[in-house]
Amino acid sequence: MRFKSLLSIVEVNQTDNDLKIAIDLCSEINAQLSVMVFAVASLPPIGDYPIGTADVWVKERQRDLAVLKGRVEDVEMLVRDVDISAAITDEYPELARIGHIVGRYARYADATIIGPDLLTNEALKAKVIDGALFESGRPILLIPHGTKPTLRPKRVLLAWDSGVECTRAAREALDIMASAEEVHVTMVDPDTSSIANGPEPGADIAAYLSHHGINVDVDRLPSGGQSIADVLKQHATDISADLIVMGGYGHSRTREWIVGGVTRSIVDDSNLPVLMAR
Repeated sequence: MRFKSLLSIVEVNQTDNDLKIAIDLCSEINAQLSVMVFAVASLPPIGDYPIGTADVWVKERQRDLAVLKGRVEDVEMLVRDVDISAAITDEYPELARIGHIVGRYARYADATIIGPDLLTNEALKAKVIDGALFESGRPILLIPHGTKPTLRPKRVLLAWDSGVECTRAAREALDIMASAEEVHVTMVDPDTSSIANGPEPGADIAAYLSHHGINVDVDRLPSGGQSIADVLKQHATDISADLIVMGGYGHSRTREWIVGGVTRSIVDDSNLPVLMAR
């Protein structure tokens, strides 16, 4: 699909780094930017707390909201100086509700950008990815530290196992892959049974992508005792890929983020930007 709107998630104490990345990506593809600035609200005192605790909590909320308001004003000034359309909103949810709030906003964007500052925030990363990936039906773009994100990549690695999740990811990334010089459909230890990939793993998806004008190579790789995630990351480096496209495996249960091993490894330690969908 063609990306015309991107969502950036900004925690109130973050630097401008993630936001500037989102602005650059929107400028690159002439997309609208939505920014959700949020602060985490503390739970109200309950039970037999000492007298005066409620007053302390109220004052803390007032301070938090004032800081949040100031951060929104800073963001508004930053986007005002760039030539893109932007909309900024703010939220003050409790920690348990962050995923739900992010998911609600993500439904109305073509993709959610999760930048390096947020990815290194261990307290919030899982909550934000939980909502953006599992509650929106939209893809996410993960941008680790030290990478150069682009939505007009020259080379793309499409991690493929014939599953529904990677099929969805391929569909979401069609326009991106169509503009690339090369797309490498990459399979690790592919199953050649008829119920999985058949005798020529990757041929079906290669034909589908070719019908969309995409220049495709199929790479079937042995794991050689390494993890699938490590093989994919190394191959992405070997082919000088600019972007990894893959399915996000797992589900959200009782506000816990539960994902498959490859998904978890790529999220926690990727050497490239990753477009992920499920």
